[in-house]
Amino acid sequence: DAGYGRTFSCWLYFDDPQPYNSYGNGSAMRVSGVVYATNTLEQVKQLSLMVTDVTHNHPEGIKGAEATAVTAFMAKQGATMQAIRDYINANYYPMDFTLDGIRDSYMFNETCQNTVPQALMAFFESTSYEDAIRNAISIGGDSDTLAAITGAVAECYYGIPQKLREQGMSYLDERLLGVLRAFEAKYPPKVAEL
Repeated sequence: DAGYGRTFSCWLYFDDPQPYNSYGNGSAMRVSGVVYATNTLEQVKQLSLMVTDVTHNHPEGIKGAEATAVTAFMAKQGATMQAIRDYINANYYPMDFTLDGIRDSYMFNETCQNTVPQALMAFFESTSYEDAIRNAISIGGDSDTLAAITGAVAECYYGIPQKLREQGMSYLDERLLGVLRAFEAKYPPKVAEL
């Protein structure tokens, strides 16, 4: 009962699922967990590729996932926001726009190249975890994906406020809570200081 792209939905039922050359933003939306299982930027890039190219093996799909993972990793490692932005600008996407500059014209788009830079800018223009999420939602478009990408990075940088964390967890069923608890037992979450 979830919204998946048509090609991914078909891929789920293949007897021998193979990459299908996707550059959809789902690769960036699902990659952030790799930052917790790695210790170096090179490891992040390698693991990002491994979890991405099983479906999203188009260069733009790989690039979007890697840019997201790299941003989150650098945030988790304590890099300044400007250092992260400079790295993304030099290696992945030009960060030469503002959210105010695109807000009136930005539309729904499922591609990495038209979602990831905007999601990262929502983080770069933020002052807190909640502000980052609000920035992402404010531009419209594929809002759940934008917020997922932005939120993953913002968690690594700011931590999640306990009240928001508890509220979010209240929406999960027991199965999903079990998955989250198992992950967090190995990789504790970053909870924001009040």
